[in-house]
Parts: sequence; structure tokens; C-alpha cells
Amino acid sequence: MAELDTDVLVVGGGPVGLALAGDLGWRGRRCVLAEQGDGSILQAKMDGVGIRTMEFCRRWGIVGDVESSAYKRDYPQDNVYLTALDGYELEREPLPSMRDDVPPPDSPQKRERCPQNMFDPVLQKFARSQPGVELRYRHRLLSFRQDADGVASTLADLESGREFEVRSRFLVGCDGGRSAVRQQLGIAMHGEGLLTHTTNVIFRCPNFNSLHDKKPGYRYMFVGAHGVWATIVAINGNDQWRMSIIGNDQDNPVYSEDELKAFAYRAMGRPFGLEILSILRWTRVEQVAERYGEGRVFIAGDACHLTSPTGGLGMNTGIGDAVDLSWKLAACLEGWGGPRLLESYELERRPVALRITRFSTGNLRIMQRVPHTAQIFEDSEAGRQARERVGQALKAGLRREWFSKNMHLGNRYVESPVCVYAEPEDEAQVRAEYEEAVRYVPSTRPGARAPHAWLADGRSTLDLFGRGFVLVARADRAAAAGPLAQAAERLGVPLRVAPIGQPEVLAAYEKPYVLVRPDGHVAWRGDALPGDAQWLLNTICGR
Repeated sequence: MAELDTDVLVVGGGPVGLALAGDLGWRGRRCVLAEQGDGSILQAKMDGVGIRTMEFCRRWGIVGDVESSAYKRDYPQDNVYLTALDGYELEREPLPSMRDDVPPPDSPQKRERCPQNMFDPVLQKFARSQPGVELRYRHRLLSFRQDADGVASTLADLESGREFEVRSRFLVGCDGGRSAVRQQLGIAMHGEGLLTHTTNVIFRCPNFNSLHDKKPGYRYMFVGAHGVWATIVAINGNDQWRMSIIGNDQDNPVYSEDELKAFAYRAMGRPFGLEILSILRWTRVEQVAERYGEGRVFIAGDACHLTSPTGGLGMNTGIGDAVDLSWKLAACLEGWGGPRLLESYELERRPVALRITRFSTGNLRIMQRVPHTAQIFEDSEAGRQARERVGQALKAGLRREWFSKNMHLGNRYVESPVCVYAEPEDEAQVRAEYEEAVRYVPSTRPGARAPHAWLADGRSTLDLFGRGFVLVARADRAAAAGPLAQAAERLGVPLRVAPIGQPEVLAAYEKPYVLVRPDGHVAWRGDALPGDAQWLLNTICGR
């Protein structure tokens, strides 16, 4: 007999696992999360919460918690390219502080600076607030076996050493790049592989920005005679900083504390007082899993895609995995989701992983291949011209990293078995949109994120979505949706009709009828409702 019985066992308590557990609980499902650590974060692996992730936070009601994190909201977010803080500034990409930034026209939210040591507690609070969610820290997955009805997993309580069994309908491994769940399933990873060896150092220096003459920035990128060699990032906008020493794919040195301080002195341009808080040696990798699961067991986040952080897309893509998978698991647990719905998880999310990993590696290559020369240190006209060339190359090349809105909002599912594509499309245009990083064009084509528009009552159209399917219907034609709503009720599919009369919202939604999924992506759209409502519902529910 299993000691615990639940709908879903989530293995891994990072941001992706916490988001998945929280969203399942938010949908009324029972979930146990097992994490072998104690929940504390010594090295924040991410610090940017992307705009799409913030839209999910809006859905969950936790935007205020993110905005009230310990990150100093008045701290400027400039990206600065320089030889040293006491040296030459080559270029600067000015960006507003979190307090001064405003949402773009395409969203009710904006990206936020909330490092993992601040973001994880927000997600923990959200997950714990759901009645059906149980978080078990210091618990490790030892093994699992699945059958036609569910999954039996053996967990070890690392405090007591006791082993016990958890019975669940589904298991999801959100357990990182060395995922035990992925390894037990025998799923291989493919891609470019190792990109660089890198060493991160978190250090404390309360007066850091008073030690140099540069205007404060979020990220300082240091250029030497042989190119970019390190970055220093404001971890909390106050007294903590993360220095990343960027190596290559050959050497993997182990630095002493004195050597690490010497790197910091080189970045400053002279010695200064700092306290090293933690050190993390890590490898920058581009890999994507060949499969996203097997049977009743799935993987999400870093367990199925590893990417260079040059773009801030790793964790944010993992949150997207969690939201995509969560409503599909809930649908199957509630009886209205069919087997094709679970198959669609990999078919929808794996292309996104391939897209973001290639993009992120491209950003790294731009940084690595920027023209460089020892002349940038010369106090001469030739030195000035060299600094201008290098600075402009970095600023122009990396603008796509800092302004990559389409990588967050433009992920469209173009070959999903649970979307209905009734209109012919230009393949070249679809491919071009897929490769575009900066320019986001809202659309209600099937598979796309449903657009944001402000409603007359002050809500966003995005506030309509989340719990079930929503048919956004032109108000004067909403009555014709009766047969679809009745068919949904017969089949047990959660669906409601949202009549819209505002011209600007109707323009954004392009068609008189747009059917939006629980994750906020378009399932179908049309000028008229289909004659066979049951066929449409069965298709989009994977039955």
C-alpha cells in the first residue's frame, strides 16, 4: 500500500516544479512535490521574470508578491560594455528601473527583475496556498514504475532515511539538467552540447557603485584584448553582485578565492573590499531532449532543455512547459481530456525549446565574436576608434537579447494535434515569424497566444482565460454559440462564451469567433461556428 496517494507527483522544487504544482492546485488537483534540497538558494540561476511568465503570475494573483520582492525597484537596468569600471566605457544600452518601466501595448504586464532566491519563495507561497498541494523538501526520488492506471514512486526522506511509496496518476520530472526521471526513462539529449565552462561568484560589496565613476548599471560586460571575459550583475540592486568568469569549451579551471578576487579587481580596475558569499562552477550547454515523456511520466524545464542564459529564456520557457502540461493533466484527471492531449505536450513545447536554445547560443556567439583588439586600452585616436567599433558591435549585436519580446510572446504551436488549422498559410511567413526575435505581431491564428486588449471594465482580455476554454465571440453573433456551449456541457468540457462588443478588441481578435484554450493559446477561430460542434470539441480536447 502506498503511503501517499495523489493526482500528480512533481519531482524537483525549482521554479518550474513549484509553478507546475501551484497551477495544478489552482486547478483543483492534488499534487505532491518532492525536492531533495531544503528550498534555500545559494546561487540564483535566474534573475529575470519574462513578460509571459508575468502574465501567468497575473493569472495566479501573485504579481504583487513579485513586485514587492527584495530587489531594489529604483535600480537602473542599463547594460554597460566597458574595459573596466575604472577604465573606458565602450557603449551602454539604457533601460529603465523596475519602478519606471511600463508594460508594452501587447501585454498588461512587463518583465520583472526577481532573482531565483526571491522568486522561488513567491512560488512556494503560491503553491502552499493551494489546498491540494503538499511540498516535501529533503525528499529524493529513488525509482518509479508505471502501469496502466498510474505511477508508483519510491521516495527517501533524507532527514530520517526512511523510504516510502507514493502512488500518483502522473509523474513529472522538473529535476534539472541531470534529471533522474529523464535518465530512468532513457531519454537522450541532443544539440550542440558544451558551449563554455563558467565560474559564478556571488559577492557582497555595499559601496560597489561608489568605487567607480560610471553611471550604475544592471549588467556590466567586460571586454579585454581578446574579447568579452566576464560580466558583473546586480543581484539585488543593493549590496550583492554576481560575477561570471566566461571561459571556453576546453579548459575547466578551479580558481582559489584569491584568484577570484583578482578577477574582480581586474573588472574594477583596482583592488577593493569584497566578501565572497558563494562560488558555482557550471557548464553552459545547448541540448534538447529527444522525447518529453513516456506513458504517464513527463519531464519539464531544464530536464528537457538546457540553454545558455544569454537571453534569459531558460526558466521562462520551463514555466511555459509547466502551464502547457498542467491544464492537460487536469483535463485527463477530470475525464474530458483524451490521449492526444497529452501527446500534444511534446509536439507543442519541443519546437519552442529548439527555438530558444538556438537563439540563446546565437547571443553567446555574438558576444564571443565581437571584434576585439588591445587598442581599446590606448589613450589615442586609434584607441578611441577601436573602442567605438567594439562598443557599437556589442550594442547592435546584443539588442536582440535585451529586446527579445517575440521570443516570449511569439511562441506559436503550428503543428499541434489539438489545434484546428482551417486556413492556408504562407510557410515562408510562418518560418520568418518563428526566427524573428524582437518584433512581436499579435495574432489569433490557431496555436498563437491570444492577444491582449483592454476591456471596458479595466480587465485585460488575458484575464478571461485560464480555467477552461473561452469562446471570444462578437456580441451580435454570440447567441449562435448555443449549440457549442450545449455540446461542451454534454461532454463535460469547461467552456464559456465571452461576448465582445468593443471595436478595438474585435479588431485585435480578427475573427467573429476565437476559441481560446486554458493556457491562453488559440485552439480554433472562424467566421462561422462549425456545423459539428462535438467534432471540434473532441479534436481540441485530444479525444
